[in-house]
Amino acid sequence: MSGAQPENSTGRKGKAVCALLLATSMFALLRPTALHAQETELRGEVSESAILSDQQRKARQLALAAQGQQPANAAQDNAPARTYLPASAGAVPDDTDTGDAIATGSLFDQPAATDDTSADIAAPPKPRRRSSTAGQNAADQAKDKAADKSKKKKKSTADTSDITASTTDATDGEDTDADTANRRALTIDSADRQKLDPGAERTDAIEGQKKKPEDDPFAATGVKWGSFVIRPTIEQGLTATSNGDSSSAGTSALLSETALRFSAASDWRENSATIDGYGLFRETVSGYPVHDAQGRIEGQLNVDLDNELRAIAKLGYEAVPESASSPDAIAGVSKQPLRQTIDGSLAVEKHLGKMQYTLTGAVSHDFYGDAKLSDGTSLSQKDQDSTLYTATLRTGYEISPALTPFTEIEVGRRTYDQRIDNEGFERSSTRLGARAGLALDMGEKLSGEFSAGWLREAIDDKNLDAISGATVNADLKWSPERGTTIGLTGRTTVEPTTTSGESGDILYSGRLTGERQIRANLTANAALGLDWRDYIGIDGHDRVLSAEAGLTWWLNRYAGLTTRVRTEKLTSNLPGRDYTANSIFLGVKVQR
Repeated sequence: MSGAQPENSTGRKGKAVCALLLATSMFALLRPTALHAQETELRGEVSESAILSDQQRKARQLALAAQGQQPANAAQDNAPARTYLPASAGAVPDDTDTGDAIATGSLFDQPAATDDTSADIAAPPKPRRRSSTAGQNAADQAKDKAADKSKKKKKSTADTSDITASTTDATDGEDTDADTANRRALTIDSADRQKLDPGAERTDAIEGQKKKPEDDPFAATGVKWGSFVIRPTIEQGLTATSNGDSSSAGTSALLSETALRFSAASDWRENSATIDGYGLFRETVSGYPVHDAQGRIEGQLNVDLDNELRAIAKLGYEAVPESASSPDAIAGVSKQPLRQTIDGSLAVEKHLGKMQYTLTGAVSHDFYGDAKLSDGTSLSQKDQDSTLYTATLRTGYEISPALTPFTEIEVGRRTYDQRIDNEGFERSSTRLGARAGLALDMGEKLSGEFSAGWLREAIDDKNLDAISGATVNADLKWSPERGTTIGLTGRTTVEPTTTSGESGDILYSGRLTGERQIRANLTANAALGLDWRDYIGIDGHDRVLSAEAGLTWWLNRYAGLTTRVRTEKLTSNLPGRDYTANSIFLGVKVQR
């Protein structure tokens, strides 16, 4: 019993010590202390923009302190950080900490002292509660974008120092809104940058622009040859006619007809030149024998001289067989003689105010080939070779740009290579004429001129009467609407002859034409003709009436189908001259 008591006494003492330690621990734990978890936070990642903004703020404060000035935003910078306020009252003890140091709000300020003597180190000041890392990054990015937009709106200047000062002032004004904005540094050449020249801006591609439609999409494009643009055309087809050679003795025939035409125009800057020509070939396929060919080529040159002067030169060549219906046609021949003509003219125009003067000199030489008789022999026609020289003075007064009345005086001389013909007549003559007319220029609506007058050609041989009569000339074009053209031409021609006892005749020719573009690739044309021939020295006359209609359908820009029908009738009071000819043509037309 006595041995067991010490053991119990020792056990009781140990229990007492344990109870004392436990009570002390409980007392220490129950002591009211600041909730450390609410006074501190995990700092986490600090953005680079926040560090840079903090450094800039400190640099400004030091600069202002050195100058003895108080920063304008000291109240904001020195304001204590906003303390976290929990929802439950009393969760955080009252802030009674005081100190001599003033917190700047920087991330790198030293922690303030605390009254807690049980703490080994001083507790840091109560910081503002920060958002999560993801939220902070999103805010930084939003502020960076706002700063970049503000920077783009600023204009660059030539002075680098001004740019630095303006950048610093802008940064001071944006500290409140974007404390952590990471501003982009200025480039070295930012002061030298200039706006792009508007003329150097990129334009739309040509293919993307709206193409203007062509006025005539099926017109010939032409071939470039040197400084000229040539537009050739060939027409090939068959003609069925009731009168092969348009004579009183002609019969029906099927003819192969080929027509070649071309036009060339220069593209010179000041002066201009044009060349036109055609060739027509007809051969019999069956029926009445016809073998003839004809053609013409002529050129014109316009040259602008000094002092309101303008020169116009023309030159042409023509080869046409004598028509079977001509007054000089030889009966009973297998082939009519070929008549060739070389003509040229030179005109000089002068404008003095509203007055217009034109002096024209012209020469035309005709020479004939031999006629082939039915028996195989030939008959010379040299006595018909002649040359006509004329000079014309034209005077006009411009009433308005659209109307110019004018008068013309013509003098000339016709000389025959053979002074006395085979019948013994001296057929050279002197010409004199006068005309008055009106020139119109109303653009595409109406243009051209017409005139009327009198012409006399006195033959040297006193036994032959002079060829004289009224003259009518016209060349008008009228377009009542787009795609429609009406033309009127008139001409008076003196036709000399070598027929015994006859002086010749005056031929009046008139032609009314119309052309209508039904569609872009379909064109219709029509013509009416009237010829009147008045014989001098005998009581005779001829009247020729003609009508024609045709269509051209373009398959593409270079080829098309063409057709036309024609009727012609000659009525005369002289025996053996009447005839009627009806024909139809169908062919292909190719152009370039």
